[in-house]
Amino acid sequence: MKAKIYEYFDYIVLLSILVLITFGVLFIYSSGINSDGVNVSNEYIKQIIWACVGLVFLTVFTLYDYRKIERLAPWLYITLIVLLVITRLFGREVNGAVSWIGFGGLGVQPSEFGKVFFILYFAKFLDDSKNDEELGRFIKALALLMIPVGLILIQPDMGTGSVYIPVFLVMCFMAGIPLRFILFVLFFGLTTIFIAILPVWNSQIADNPLTIISILTTTKLRIILIGTTSIISLISVYVRRYLKGPKYFYWIAYFSIILTLGLVFSLGLSKFLKDYQIKRLIIFMNPQVDPLGAGWNIIQSKTAIGAGGLWGRGFLGGTQSHYRFLPQQSTDFIFSILSEESGFVGGLVIYGLYLTILLRMAHSMRKIPNKYGLYIVSGVFAMFSFHFMINVGMVMGMMPITGIPLLFLSYGGSSLLTAMSCSGLYMSINFRKKDLQ
Repeated sequence: MKAKIYEYFDYIVLLSILVLITFGVLFIYSSGINSDGVNVSNEYIKQIIWACVGLVFLTVFTLYDYRKIERLAPWLYITLIVLLVITRLFGREVNGAVSWIGFGGLGVQPSEFGKVFFILYFAKFLDDSKNDEELGRFIKALALLMIPVGLILIQPDMGTGSVYIPVFLVMCFMAGIPLRFILFVLFFGLTTIFIAILPVWNSQIADNPLTIISILTTTKLRIILIGTTSIISLISVYVRRYLKGPKYFYWIAYFSIILTLGLVFSLGLSKFLKDYQIKRLIIFMNPQVDPLGAGWNIIQSKTAIGAGGLWGRGFLGGTQSHYRFLPQQSTDFIFSILSEESGFVGGLVIYGLYLTILLRMAHSMRKIPNKYGLYIVSGVFAMFSFHFMINVGMVMGMMPITGIPLLFLSYGGSSLLTAMSCSGLYMSINFRKKDLQ
């Protein structure tokens, strides 16, 4: 390997990652301090060990030529499916989800590592199918997504399962799949979720409940509504395709089909999720309706962030975490602890580090000639962006509580090793973008 290749190694991203991990260890340590000032947790030690192992993962993925992984990608996807089935059948329950496998105190979360396997295989599929018919290609791609996501949702682990979707959408976009197909999936997903949560929002959160929402809670009325939208869809398709009607009939069919599918699938989602689980997802709209229950997490998190002010209370000076007001404080709400102790300035530093990583990846994507490598980086970019946006939005009360960790900072070996492996893939692709040998 020529020395010149190291000119393309992204030292800035590596430094940003190391700084984020360092912040993570420091504030995981702080999360273990109790009201007496005594550390009652060894999570920070475990995180240091995971970080060291993660650096090995990053190094191996960086030095290994990513192009050689392509032939192994189908086997990685099959391995993911097998592991998810084994997890569902024999896994152990953690925080209400059967998503872990392991022995004794050791365990891994296959759905986390599965993100890497999915990205690697899906990138190969998109590269191999570039000459296929557009609709058929997209339907196959959608099937490849739904198999692992479906297995993750029945664990049930909506947080981890949801990460696969933006990864899928961004990779499809980069692969040139028509935008109308991508938006169809996005709108269908949002419509399904919206219809499923609307009755719970109306009955438990809304200040002025709407009578019209009873359409969704009365079986006969819902069936009539589904029948109506189905007829509109069929007529629109017939007029556009067989009678060569105006183009707006295509869009009537497009959105009426989305609405019909949303009405049908939201019924299944409502049966799958209990009302209290849905309430947890939407309580951020008004946490004060249940301040001691579902709204507690958000209220305490916002209190911690607000208490930090501009400069924060100082390292180990936070009270929300030390008095155990914050739930899952070393994982989901690590940003709350950081904000309370380092203030707005500390939060801004974290924003800056993540923005640096994402901008460097986005810039690199413009110069990657290898399509397989381009799709991989786009998947990693989507994963990192979604994790950051959802986690930070969640702790600030702007997003649903979904249990998505803040990569590199939150405690957890599976998420850290996944993030480090993805970073290594990016490094490998980035400094081989000139195909130097």
